[in-house]
Amino acid sequence: MNRRAFATSVLSTAVGLALTMQALPAHAQESGDVPQVVKDNMARMEAQNLEKCYGINAVAKNDCAEGTHSCAGQSTQARDPQSFVLLPAGTCSKIEGGKTSAS
Repeated sequence: MNRRAFATSVLSTAVGLALTMQALPAHAQESGDVPQVVKDNMARMEAQNLEKCYGINAVAKNDCAEGTHSCAGQSTQARDPQSFVLLPAGTCSKIEGGKTSAS
């Protein structure tokens, strides 16, 4: 196999693996295999009257996210519109940039 074909093969394999890894959390949620941290967050929301507030997180300071990574503490950018933190109900609308739904 020549070098160009080998490089192309390696690159396509790497891209395929990256796409597969990104899709795993969504698949896990669809199949009912929800991570424990997600279950804990949902129980906490119910018990303490909390709401999801998107777009106000700091890097690695989030409670979870919508499809971008598996969950808590994994945000790679501050103010990520897909990552949320849990706040007392009614607080999110008072914070600049805070939204109660993912954008």
